[in-house]
Amino acid sequence: MDIQLYYEERGKGMPLILLHGNGEDGTYFTSQLEEFSKDYRVIALDTRGHGRSPRGTGPFSLERFVEDLKEFLDEKGICRAILLGFSDGGNIALLFALKYPSYVERLILNGANLSPDGVKRSVQRPIELGYAITGLFSAFSQRAARNRELLGLMVKEPHIPPEKLGNLHMPVLVIAGTEDMIREDHTRQIASALPRGRLVLVAGDHFIARKNCFEFNRAVREFLESQEI
Repeated sequence: MDIQLYYEERGKGMPLILLHGNGEDGTYFTSQLEEFSKDYRVIALDTRGHGRSPRGTGPFSLERFVEDLKEFLDEKGICRAILLGFSDGGNIALLFALKYPSYVERLILNGANLSPDGVKRSVQRPIELGYAITGLFSAFSQRAARNRELLGLMVKEPHIPPEKLGNLHMPVLVIAGTEDMIREDHTRQIASALPRGRLVLVAGDHFIARKNCFEFNRAVREFLESQEI
């Protein structure tokens, strides 16, 4: 890896890796770090180019973030972990599980999507507009160039065929807000395509892990403690 990812670690036990969303950092999961470190070795990562992790060089893509995660786990000697990803972090977790399933004990996808079409048009349209506008200024402004890279992740990625989800045989929790920016039918499609998928909708918007952390954490804990689904 050409960079060192910043992370916060707390607790002992089975590793639980927290992957934040686009433009955020590991501090998004403050409530989850506090709650789950009672029983797990919780690691909240800052994705490349986010928070305190440097951007590095080369491509800026979900696939690159997947490889960063693989290298991070290998450096830490972690060969089996629970992945909890939010939004783009959920997309990274899903892509990672598809590529490296032996590493994943359980998978928690919060507000993930298989393609840009999974985002409600009322939300996606301004993202596409912002991407186009930052393209006009990115050659002259470092800030615009960074924003364009972040927006580009949401405009261009991911592209995961639903039938590929049939290859995931670990337990998976698909959890989203009742008023999420991800279309509910899209979230349900993800859950139904997973052989061992469980769907939970929590009252709130896209940011339920932070805004409705009690209900979110309760649903996650029930999933983690369930013997079989």
